[in-house]
Amino acid sequence: MSLTGAPDSATSGAGRRILLGVCGGVAAYRAADLVRRLRERGHQVRCAMTPSAASFTSRLTLEVLSGAPVYGEGYLVAGVEGEEQHIAAARWAEAICISPATANMISALALGLAPNFLATTVLAFRGPLILAPAMHPAMWEKPVLQENLARLAERGVIRVGPVEGPLASGEIGLGRMADVLDLVRAIEACFVPPDLVGTSVLITAGPTHEPIDPVRYLGNRSSGRMGFALAAEAARRGARVCLVAGPVTLATPPGVERIDVQTALEMDAAVRARAAQSDLIVMSAAVADFRPAAYEPRKIKRHEGTPALALTENPDILASLALLAPDAIRVGFAAETGVTEGEAERKLRAKSVHALIANDVSRADIGFGSDHNEVTVYRPGLPSVKLDRRPKAEIASALFDLIRPLLESPRREADRSRR
Repeated sequence: MSLTGAPDSATSGAGRRILLGVCGGVAAYRAADLVRRLRERGHQVRCAMTPSAASFTSRLTLEVLSGAPVYGEGYLVAGVEGEEQHIAAARWAEAICISPATANMISALALGLAPNFLATTVLAFRGPLILAPAMHPAMWEKPVLQENLARLAERGVIRVGPVEGPLASGEIGLGRMADVLDLVRAIEACFVPPDLVGTSVLITAGPTHEPIDPVRYLGNRSSGRMGFALAAEAARRGARVCLVAGPVTLATPPGVERIDVQTALEMDAAVRARAAQSDLIVMSAAVADFRPAAYEPRKIKRHEGTPALALTENPDILASLALLAPDAIRVGFAAETGVTEGEAERKLRAKSVHALIANDVSRADIGFGSDHNEVTVYRPGLPSVKLDRRPKAEIASALFDLIRPLLESPRREADRSRR
């Protein structure tokens, strides 16, 4: 159950062999969707059910969707001796995901017990293990369960969820299984190459809010999802990540240091404090170009008439990086309403960046507020690269594949080694 024991064949960019363990809980019905999603993305999937799982979902359903026989008590897979099936399953898998993971399974794994085929297979497995807990909040909150989860975390086991939401009991609370797409991302993240180890990455995300009075502000519709996806991807690749986040409600990605700000001036100060120590700076925040010239300390009243709102320019944080961090690789985002190559090339030169990522925020299916994006990457002296519409997590992975080579030079390696 150690991440460090992943098979040598686990390299990025190819379909993987995923063993999906299904425990006996109401959320077991979602295993079918998880199998479908994984296979859509090119992965091979086999399933292993605990004896109680059969009360909540069909073995035949999982066999049809996965295209492979289901492992479990009383299920014999052709060509494998019965007493060795758990060894064969463990050797076949490159990752094991248990979804849903019940309190019983979590505790058994923490104590090294093997009460069923799935637990026995996990004990024989040396690669990454992902758990998706699902249970009633009263069970989730038990100290003994949290102690067992802590034991598993110390061994490198990855936990995704649970999340707060409606439960089978009709209540709302913390204990609902994580979203299937979040599980897919967690599984695939196990195979991300650690190619940013030793690299310091500074990322900005979200909007800025420029206060007019105590209740009003100038802002934009940026959700911060693109920047948070970039931070999560950089951390998965082994970087030391500092995320400067505007006013958003997103959860901090694991392993990421977060600095919360509200205004462009606050974001500018946070970036200035960290820029010189960074190897890579990615400015994905949608920073307000202007702010009110004067702040009204009391709420502006309608009956007093329409106020005259004078604006003043905010600092151009991206353009300032050439002086603040001349040795860093600098990447900017350009949120445009209709991207043109000429404007992108102009910004690339004017901002003195190594890469400019342009996206069209006028489209409802990408950009602000969407889980998807479509971008074009511009770099000096190189042809532009278009990344067609896809989830922002996938855009983040593809962007780092394009950006990472910019970090590779003898001088930059020497600089990093001295830090």
